[in-house]
Amino acid sequence: MPDSSRMESIVRRIAARYGDDPRQLLQMLRAVQATWSWIPPHAIALLAAHLQVPPGEVRGIVEFYSFLHLAPRGRYDIYFSDNITDRHLGSRTLAERLCALLGVPPGRPRGDGVVTVDFSSCTGMSDQAPAALVNGMPLTDLDAARIDEMAELIQAGVALEAWPREWFSVRENVRRAGSIFGTPVADGTAIRQFRLHGADSLLAELDRSGLRGRGGSGFGTARKWKSCRESGELERYVICNADEGEPATFKDRVLLTRLADSLFEGMTLAGLIVGSQRGFLYLRAEYQYLLPHLEGVLARRRQLGLLGNDVQRTGLAFDIEICLGAGAYVCGEESALIESLEGRRGQVRVRPPFPTVRGYAQKPTIVNNVQTFVQAAQIAVNGSDWFTFQGSPQSPGTTLVSIAGDVERPGVYEYPFGTLVGDALADAGVRDVQAVQVGGPSGHLISPAEFGRRIAFEDLGGVGSLMVFDASRDLIAVAQNFVHFFQHESCGFCTPCRVGTTVLRDLVDKVAAGRATSADLAEIEATGEVTRKLSHCGLGQTAPRSLLDSLARFRPAFEARLASRSDDPGFDLDAELSDARRIRGAAVAENRHE
Repeated sequence: MPDSSRMESIVRRIAARYGDDPRQLLQMLRAVQATWSWIPPHAIALLAAHLQVPPGEVRGIVEFYSFLHLAPRGRYDIYFSDNITDRHLGSRTLAERLCALLGVPPGRPRGDGVVTVDFSSCTGMSDQAPAALVNGMPLTDLDAARIDEMAELIQAGVALEAWPREWFSVRENVRRAGSIFGTPVADGTAIRQFRLHGADSLLAELDRSGLRGRGGSGFGTARKWKSCRESGELERYVICNADEGEPATFKDRVLLTRLADSLFEGMTLAGLIVGSQRGFLYLRAEYQYLLPHLEGVLARRRQLGLLGNDVQRTGLAFDIEICLGAGAYVCGEESALIESLEGRRGQVRVRPPFPTVRGYAQKPTIVNNVQTFVQAAQIAVNGSDWFTFQGSPQSPGTTLVSIAGDVERPGVYEYPFGTLVGDALADAGVRDVQAVQVGGPSGHLISPAEFGRRIAFEDLGGVGSLMVFDASRDLIAVAQNFVHFFQHESCGFCTPCRVGTTVLRDLVDKVAAGRATSADLAEIEATGEVTRKLSHCGLGQTAPRSLLDSLARFRPAFEARLASRSDDPGFDLDAELSDARRIRGAAVAENRHE
């Protein structure tokens, strides 16, 4: 650790790199951590004084994000993916093996500071699991032999650059391609349509296409862009949400790898249409390894005049900056993302006003995800008729689905909206399916009786992913993994979510341990409904969904795990449930005052 004056010099250089702008505080903190593997207290004090931000606020930001640390990490900082599909493929066993070989406890650095072994909810590599990250670089297709080799390299102090290159290979695994992958947008062609036809015409074409946001909510893209454009403000912003944090979802990772030019073309088109001069790509921390590739694409586009002060001789300026997240699932919600982008904790804003009225820097802002911008650019070039040729009336076009779990061919599949779930599962090669989680842990768990349902907004929603569980899987463990995930990721802003997810976690843990009663199942249902109805944002509103679905559709599995206490004279049912009921009641009461 350098002395105080040396640290001050480094911190000041980092702040200067980001224009001494407090809104770039999160990026500064990431740079500080990259320097020392953690964020020392003195660095917090220096940044706070330099930016005139309260030190407690800076520390609170560090504490909020999973990938920022107030204590030193190992020189090899390893995170195993801990989503349920990786667990089913042995990620926990492999992590334990590595810890044993290296003599390091999980979550804490080894005494000599060489290595830390920890867990991340999902690394975005479920199609090539078990997976992990080491110093931000992805490790895929892990097995016991590779873990043993890793341990030897770490013990020998071999630099990451000298590890076998094939270990870091990330396959695209596009198993079924359609118009999205088959119609990449050539450099400048969407921008040329803007020059030829103008903003009003392109907005009308986008509206005719019926393109809906592919981030989950399905809000009309043209409607959102029009709202921002008509805001009356001169300063506006465009944000791409690449914080693909839903466990076992990885379609945006493939788009960022294969169609980065189409993405940036779509963002630029949006900027020109709404009158914005500045765009941001908010990239999830687990995809940091993609940063050199994406920066390279941006640099090339600037050289071609597709970004900058005069975009393709339109007389209009627009450029894009990439900002990295730091590990917070809630930042997938657009207002929490904006808070994070402004250098704060990623807490959901009270709405209205919506971001199109008051977003980044309190100015009108559009936020769309990666796939939405790609398809907007394609519609600008090919027209709305080309887009609506496939899909359903309420859900036109095609969409991408990440399929992982107990399937022969995990990967990304492109389907027209309206495709049956069963057809998608057949393409991926599934056998003896017990259940499928649709749309990640925040989505719905369905049984084989529902495989005739459709991938469409009017049925199962935007979908995004299918997580497949065969008959050998314990659905209680699946529910437990999801509930633990949401309890950990709750930002704590509102009582129903903060308390509700904690109560649900404790109740499901009781079921998994065989200590629950039928009254506990009723309490799960009651607490889930309170959490769903009263939570401030989508995280809390959807957190109980999969658990409630599993209880409704697979209740015998839960009942089979219940404790038999009818013959226990010392068992007091009211006392057993009093704590959960009291906490739930307090959550409801406190919510009335928030």
